[in-house]
Parts: sequence; structure tokens; C-alpha cells
Amino acid sequence: MLKRFTRYVTQSVAGMIGISVYVLADTFFISVYSGADGLAILNLILPVYGLIYAIGAMIGIGSATRYAIRRAKGENTDHYFVQSVTWSILAAVPFMLIGIFIPDKALALLGADAGLIGLGRNYMRIILIATPFFMSNYTFTAFARNDGAPSIAMIGSISGSIFNIIFDYIFMFPVGLGFSGAGLATAICPIVTMSVCTIHYRSSRNHVGFHWKKPSFRHLISCCQLGVSAFVGELSSGVIAIVFNFLILGIAGNMGVAAYGVVANLSIVAFAIFNGLAQGAQPLISESYGKGQPTQVRKLLKWSLLVCLAVEALTQLIIWTSTDTLISIFNSENNVQLLNYAHTGLRLYFLGFIVAGINIVLVAYFSAVDEPKIAIVGSFLRGIVAIVICAVILARLFGLNGIWISLLAAETVTFLTILFLAYKDRRKRMAVV
Repeated sequence: MLKRFTRYVTQSVAGMIGISVYVLADTFFISVYSGADGLAILNLILPVYGLIYAIGAMIGIGSATRYAIRRAKGENTDHYFVQSVTWSILAAVPFMLIGIFIPDKALALLGADAGLIGLGRNYMRIILIATPFFMSNYTFTAFARNDGAPSIAMIGSISGSIFNIIFDYIFMFPVGLGFSGAGLATAICPIVTMSVCTIHYRSSRNHVGFHWKKPSFRHLISCCQLGVSAFVGELSSGVIAIVFNFLILGIAGNMGVAAYGVVANLSIVAFAIFNGLAQGAQPLISESYGKGQPTQVRKLLKWSLLVCLAVEALTQLIIWTSTDTLISIFNSENNVQLLNYAHTGLRLYFLGFIVAGINIVLVAYFSAVDEPKIAIVGSFLRGIVAIVICAVILARLFGLNGIWISLLAAETVTFLTILFLAYKDRRKRMAVV
């Protein structure tokens, strides 16, 4: 089991890092192409990515988790994959319509001025039209992991990222598409990933059924209950970005938002690592839970938390020893004000990951063992409620530094709440016994 755990976790983390890398590639090439304005518009669009990924993760990962539990119990799961893809496509329709007809109004709603709207309109349109691919991508990778093929899911994610990095450059510069070229490369990326995952689904080792069944809301809700933690995990980056953007705009203007763009994009990598750890352990935990092996479940949780603590320590070491080097990657204009804002912001914001990683693992664990209530409360608290309240209050008390430190405050509140709910749930079960 330890070998399986190591394989699943390392390959899942590698795949998630691959996904995050193409966002960084976008950021880098866009910063070279259009400087601080490019960083600002990309950061304003990050909440859109967050919402798209969140819905796709809730449907895809939730369905795959439910599939793993039911399959371990010997139940029929032949229709889970097709239902997941169908609901992902249906959920993408409103985004596509916005992208086709009113991308400029969507940007204005996110806080973009006339200049930024002109720069980012076509990029926004391309990303929104490609929403079905982004959402369905989670179904393809999550079912592959839960069907014993984490290697294929990893290779697919990395292949998509490599494609994106290469074609970001080709489309933006040699072809001359500029900002739109970055959007086009990003839109094609999930298609590459899904194509690679199809290798598993066409192989003899595939156990995923493709039986068509009329879309069922009851089925969707059942799956989404176990995908809420993934939903909020992805959505939180968008919520945080929206709240932080408006707060920072009032304190430090567009340059402050650009600095937060650097911090936010680097944090995507950190979140990807912890999400990869949680998603890698989830299939094994769900399988052990479905087979009625509580000792194995506890062992998997222990290993997940130990790895999480080690990664958290390494993350802090890298951030505090390489702060300016990391910022310089995205500061192509060598803007001193941007460097100053981002230097302090990066160090303070990343203190939140001391607790965030543990929360991500715990929330995913409770989803994996079919205890959605604790997972849902923990997810919404860390991803929406606590972070918004802490950001607003601390911004008023300490200005920009208060915003940077709010992630640590919110994650600490969430951790204590999860411990309390878990303790309360355990006492309740003991009382029943």
C-alpha cells in the first residue's frame, strides 16, 4: 500500500504541477508581451478560471470519487463517466454564451478599465468558449486516477502543459497573435490532456463504463456532494482574487494588483501541489473505505499529513530564500514598485500555506470517506467565508500587509473548525455505539 500511495501521490502532484505550469507560462509570456498591464488583466481574469475549474472539479472529481466507492462495494457504475461529461458540457453553456456575446462586459464587471478591456477582450472570449474542454478535463483525469491509471492522468496533464508552453510562444510571437495567441494555446491544452487519457479508456485495463443514461439531477447531487471540497478548492483562488483585487485597487492601484498577480500565480503552484497530494490519496482512501478497511484508511491519512508537513516546510524555505528571484521571472520591466509590493506580499501570503496544505488534505479525506458535511463546512470556510472576512477586517486594520496575512488567519480558523467538527462527530458516533 505504501508503494501504491507513493506512486499515486507523486504522479498526481506531478500532473497538478503540470496544470499550474501552463498558467505560469501564460503569465510569463504575457508579462514579456505587455508588461504590468498584461499582468493586471490576467489577474482580473483569474477568478473566471477559478469558477470554471471549480465547477469542472466538483462534477468530475465528485463523480470519480462516488464511482470509486460504489465500485469497491461491487455496485454498477457503468454510467458515471458519461453522466459526468454530460453535466460538464451543460454547465459550460452559460460561459460560452458570455464569451461569444459580452466578454467586454464580463471584464468590466471584474474591475477592468477601458484600456485593460481592449487588451484582454479576445483572450477572455477564447477562454470562455473553450469552457467545455476545461470542465470535461477533470472528468477524464479523475476517472483515470480512480481506475488505477494515475500514470496516464499525469502524462496527460504534463503533455497538455508542454503543448501550452510551446504554443504560447509560437502563437504570441512568431505567428503574431499576441494576447489572443496565449488564450488559444491555453484553450487547446485540455484537449491534449483528454486525448492522452483516452489511451487508458481504450485499453484492456479500463474498467470505466460508457453506458448512456438520461442525465439525472439526483445522480448529479449525489456526486457533487463529494466534489464540493474540490469545487471550493478551485473556486477559492477566484474568490480570493476578486476580493483581493478590489481591496488592493483601493490601496495600491493597478501596480498593487499587478504585484498580487505575481503572488497569485506563484500560489497556484503551491495549491496545485497540495491538491495533487489530496487527489492522489483520494482513490486509495475511497477504495479502502468502500471495502470496509478502517485501519488502512487511517494509515493513508497519516501518510498524507506527513507528506503535507514536509512539503509545507520546503515551500517556506524556497519562498524565503528566493523571493526576489521568483518575482523577477514576471517583472520583465524591472519595475521597482512592483518588486517592493510583491516582495512583502509573497512572504506574508505564503505563510498561509503552513496551515492551508493540512486543510486541503483533511477536506479531501472527509469527502473520500463519504462524510460530506465536514468537507463542505471546511471547504466553504477556507475558500469563501473566512478568507473574505479576514481580508476585509485585516485590510482596514493593517492596510496592504493585512491583505497579505489574511490567508494565514483564514486557514487557521478553518483548521480549528475542522478539528472541532471531527471531534464532535467522533463523540456522537461513540455515543451511538
